[in-house]
Parts: sequence; structure tokens; C-alpha cells
Amino acid sequence: MANLKDIRDRIKSVKNTRKITEAMRLVAAAKVRRAQEQVLKSRPFADRLSRILENLQSRMRFEEAEAPLMEQRTVETITLVAITGDRGLCGGYNANIIKRTEQRFAELKGKGFNVKLVVIGSKAISYFTNRDYPIQAKITGLEQVPTADEANTIATDLLAEFMAAGTDRVEMVFTKFINLVSCKPVLQTLLPLDPQDIADPEDEIFNLTTNQGRLTVEPGGSTANSAPKIPSDIVFEQSPDQLLNALLPLYLQNQLLRCLQESAASELASRMTAMNNASDNAKELAKTLTLDYNKARQAAITQEILEVVGGSAAAGG
Repeated sequence: MANLKDIRDRIKSVKNTRKITEAMRLVAAAKVRRAQEQVLKSRPFADRLSRILENLQSRMRFEEAEAPLMEQRTVETITLVAITGDRGLCGGYNANIIKRTEQRFAELKGKGFNVKLVVIGSKAISYFTNRDYPIQAKITGLEQVPTADEANTIATDLLAEFMAAGTDRVEMVFTKFINLVSCKPVLQTLLPLDPQDIADPEDEIFNLTTNQGRLTVEPGGSTANSAPKIPSDIVFEQSPDQLLNALLPLYLQNQLLRCLQESAASELASRMTAMNNASDNAKELAKTLTLDYNKARQAAITQEILEVVGGSAAAGG
């Protein structure tokens, strides 16, 4: 009977665990919706800014512009910015970014570059601090859905470092959101800026919906740069150089905000998927344990019947 009690206790524990993972899945799903709304709200500004830069690009050659943010230098020092989360329980989200950052760090060091790290998120901070990597800045405690103010603060620090020649190149390692079950770590050069081919044809707005009670994601029909083109006969009062120097910092901030938003959506989607898998596994384990419990209970009853029959037979003899 002690064995039956152990099985009952384990079944109860598994069911309680499933309640927790299911609750965490629902919370992550709600936050993914919020992340989607934030991305959609930031689209119009990004689209209009891209159109203006494209219009400027058609009027001048960017390589001839006197824009410090586009200055191509001899690269000696490179800053790697790695974005992870502050919490775990999100599958391989944090581990994949850390692994990709280590690979890129080793690759750059192997080529003789001086590499510094800017780590965002407690997971990256803990990992790289314990391994004596050259960390220039540690950033944690961001909102679950990153805001423009947070992106501006980070972009300002990176911009100041670049303008002061403390670094010659800034690269971002973040997780690109593909869909609810697929995210991948990618590398993007943040500085110096290259506004060529600003619109990404593969970029789609993701729409989180429900299908027969299950959360699903459907790609939207509009691309990132869906704003109408600016008329070609428009006249700018300022010189192109002045416009570039005013707009490029905004473009930098927007690029960084987008990376943060992509990472946030990927983390939440990974957590939702991980908790969904945990809930399914707990459900299957509970079924298996219930079957084992029934078998053990039936065996115990059979054993008791045999003992009764055996005792009766002995008494009758």
C-alpha cells in the first residue's frame, strides 16, 4: 500500500505542476499579444523614416555625405551587443544567443580585432561575467515589452562610444522572431549605419490569433515599409547633410528598438512554447502514472483475495 501512496502523491504533484505551467503559458501568450501591439504601434514612424531616407538616397550619394554615423573607418575595436532575457524557462532562447555571441567573439578575436561586450539581460550578464569576458556595459531590468525611451538610452551610449572613436563597429546579436515555434539568433551591424536597402522584403507583421482554441500565428500581408513614397518633387529646406545628421540618430534608435522588440517577442514565444510542451508532458505523465496506479491497486486487491482464499482453505483443512 505504501507503493500506492507514493504513486498517488506523484500524480498529485504532476497535476499541480501542470496547473503552474499552463498558467505560465497563458501569461506568456497574453504578453506576446502585447508585444505584437507594440510592434504595430512603432511601424508607422519606422516606415515614414525609411521613406525619407530612401528619398534622400535617390537625391544624393550617401558615400559622399559628411555623416559621422556612416563613416567607414579602419576597424580595430568592435563592440558586440548581446540581448538575452532576465528570466529562464524559455527553452533554448538564452542559450542560443549566448552560444552565437561566443562564436562571434572567438571569430573576431581570431582575426586580431579588439572585442568588447555590451550585455543586455541577466542571463547574459551572469554567463559572461563568470567567464571573465571584457564587458563594457551591463543592462538589465528592461520592460517586458521594450519602450522607445529604453532604446534611446542604450542607443545614446553606443552612439557616444562610436563618435568618441572608442569603437569602430557595433554589432548586435539578437533573436529574430519568425513564428511562435521558430526563432533564430542573428547578427546585425548597427554602426556604422548603412541605409541602403532599408526595407526588408522578408519582414512581415505577425498576427497572433486562435484556431480551434489553440494559439497560432499568421503572417500579415504588409511589409515593414508599407508607407507611401514621398513625392519626388518635394523640396527640402535643409541640405542633405543636415537632414542625414538629424535623421540617422533616429534611424539608429529605431533599429535598436526593433532588435529589442524582436528579442522580446521571441523570448515570450519561446516561453509559451516551452510551457505548452511542459503541460503536454505533464498530462501524458499523469496518464501513465494513473495507469500504473490502477495496475498496482488491482495487484494489491488480487493479493488480498488470494490471502483470504488461502486462509479459508487452511482453516477448512
